[in-house]
Amino acid sequence: MSRQTLEEARLHPAIRDTVANLHVDIVHNVQSATASNPVLVVGMAGNPFCRKARKSLAAAEIAFHYLEFGSYLGRWRERNALKMWAGWPTFPMVFVKGSLVGGASELDALIASGEIKRLLGE
Repeated sequence: MSRQTLEEARLHPAIRDTVANLHVDIVHNVQSATASNPVLVVGMAGNPFCRKARKSLAAAEIAFHYLEFGSYLGRWRERNALKMWAGWPTFPMVFVKGSLVGGASELDALIASGEIKRLLGE
């Protein structure tokens, strides 16, 4: 699978640094957290699907780390940078062993099938 992204050659040289570094601190924060936590949920305040993902993991007794970036009205630009980096259009973003597995619905399917335990090596 290859995600379509705009080729660097199609960016005017004057904006390449801006594009490359836009909210890079947030992306690096999430990248670092995916490397150091077997299960990571990236979400936002007030989003019921983020709450659902955390509740599902807690009910399945699976430890996780949670990062929250703003709410519906705040920090949307930073969340947009995460969406562009991950290619996932919604929150939460759930990572298992460093791989994006989807959102709350995909997480529930992994829990129901027992696949999440396999991914975690349990």
